[in-house]
Amino acid sequence: MLGRWIRFFIAIAFGTAAGVGYGWLVAPPPSDEHQASNLRIDYQSDVVLMIAEAYAADQNLAAAIARLSFLKTSQPTEIIQQAVNFGERYGYSDGDLQKMRALLAAVETLTPLIGTRVP
Repeated sequence: MLGRWIRFFIAIAFGTAAGVGYGWLVAPPPSDEHQASNLRIDYQSDVVLMIAEAYAADQNLAAAIARLSFLKTSQPTEIIQQAVNFGERYGYSDGDLQKMRALLAAVETLTPLIGTRVP
């Protein structure tokens, strides 16, 4: 009876090792083609809306900007503006648009500070 349990755990360990080895060595995840910046604009707008809702709840602008970096765009204001335009075009609710505009206004207040150099 004890021999069956040993063989069972050896098989589990071998299967786990083989699966991890296959996932890491043979078929690693793709590099650049599955990045968030390649999402369609409707998905990017939904991500911006979720970030704007989080910002409306906690008013943490640094966290919102860090979350926007997930989309890997050059400027956070650009993606927020695109999301607002998309939301206006496709009928997002007024509350959702208001949250995205509030996030845009808050990020725009910091934009001049981002590119300036400290003497």
